[in-house]
Amino acid sequence: MHAVECIPEDFYRQTAVLGIAFDDGDMTRLGQYLDLLLETNRMFNLTAVKDPEESWNRHILDSLSLLPVLAKEEAKHVIDVGSGGGLPGIPLAITMPETTFVLVDATGKKADFLKHIVEVLELDNVTVAHARAEDIGTKNGGFRDAADAVIARAVGPLQVLLELTIPLAKVDGIVIAIKGEKAQEEIERAKKALHVLHAEVESMDRSTTGTVVIIRKKEHTPQKYPRVPGEPKRDPIGGKHKK
Repeated sequence: MHAVECIPEDFYRQTAVLGIAFDDGDMTRLGQYLDLLLETNRMFNLTAVKDPEESWNRHILDSLSLLPVLAKEEAKHVIDVGSGGGLPGIPLAITMPETTFVLVDATGKKADFLKHIVEVLELDNVTVAHARAEDIGTKNGGFRDAADAVIARAVGPLQVLLELTIPLAKVDGIVIAIKGEKAQEEIERAKKALHVLHAEVESMDRSTTGTVVIIRKKEHTPQKYPRVPGEPKRDPIGGKHKK
């Protein structure tokens, strides 16, 4: 059974609450994407969610929860850091054809999968970068200060994520992170990183699937950030959290 035949009863109600109206063909392409995601997931790990119906809420709805924020920001260029299986970037790119998306992932198999999705779904507004965020965010990395919005889902603690994402955003641009129930704790641990990187948390809103944290970049990021690949995770700004 194809994913488009397994849309949960409350999916349209929940997207309507978000103010989302789908164009012709959007649902078909979203269903095609889920089919490809779940099929490829049998060969190598892309998602722990294997049920098509559950995927509509856990993946598609969760990703589309960012759409109202991106629309309000009038974001024209978005970078998805650690895109993995294409979340949240692919569902957003399908439903926001006038916005360009760069999907970044350091794992070759995942980047190849993303390129396949872009080709099959004919997503002319999407580019895939097989790279590390630490590299593309440097002065000569090609994407520093480039995005109206940088998005990330399940890419590690906010304390680490900020160093990977803030350098990619324009001044007065935003980083949107989809976090879990402990988002407030992560924000507290990230206070020094926010200060050092010249950013501040603008809002934190619970959705039906997670917590959407919006961070505003207030000034240019100091040139020393991001540090070399692996360093942000090994030695987070502000020190490691002690349990």
